[in-house]
Amino acid sequence: MEDRGNEGDMKSKKVKCELYNDHFQNYKRYGIPKAQLVIADIPYNLGNNAYASSLEWYIDGDNKKGESDKANKQFFDTDNDFRISEFMHFCSTMLIKEPKETGKAPAMIVFCAFQQMQMVAEYGKKHGFNNSYPIFFIKKSSPQVLKANMKIVGAVEYAMVLYREKLPKFNNDGRMIMNWFEWEVDNGYPKLHPTQKPIPVLKRLINIFTDPGDVVIDPVAGSGSTLRAASELGRNAYGFEIKKNFAKDAKDKMLSEVPITLNL
Repeated sequence: MEDRGNEGDMKSKKVKCELYNDHFQNYKRYGIPKAQLVIADIPYNLGNNAYASSLEWYIDGDNKKGESDKANKQFFDTDNDFRISEFMHFCSTMLIKEPKETGKAPAMIVFCAFQQMQMVAEYGKKHGFNNSYPIFFIKKSSPQVLKANMKIVGAVEYAMVLYREKLPKFNNDGRMIMNWFEWEVDNGYPKLHPTQKPIPVLKRLINIFTDPGDVVIDPVAGSGSTLRAASELGRNAYGFEIKKNFAKDAKDKMLSEVPITLNL
């Protein structure tokens, strides 16, 4: 389990953590500050194959027991309403302006399907993010091995880093970082969402692209894991989650140890 020694610092710095049960398009209602970093896990447009790479496709995660009620189902009815152009407009509006000094520019990180990477980059350019590069997350296993017809199985997660013109803030003591990361999991945190990203992975990214006291925004917050990771690192965190049940679970379980404002 990852060391959470920063939690005491979180309290002393009195960082803000706010989760809104609302669509990110309604951000003007809340007067939140602009961010140094936006992290988002956008819908992968998997349709009825949403659980195809998940153990949950089968009863008790065992393909010998047959398919579960999640087979051939989509994750959420709201996925069909996601518009990448609206998302990019929000991000371009809510990231801080590029400062004159170097090494302080904002960035956004978008987790997406492999097939969406080019689309994310293209829509980013339409909204002023003229630069982007991919990063990869390597898993130690893959649930796709349960599919008898799968010989080469997926064990990689994908994301795009986007920025305007100046290179984003980068913290690693002047050392380079490879474009791939280990998919480090910490089971000490609650699992609340089918596409939830591990908090150790989110912490690694937040540490690289922000400093303590900076603002991190997640427009599609889901389980609230980004907010938890940012808060534990002393960053101010704001998120939007349109599904009421996920917003409530995030408050009651993921963010129960974090001083948080939840607007339902």
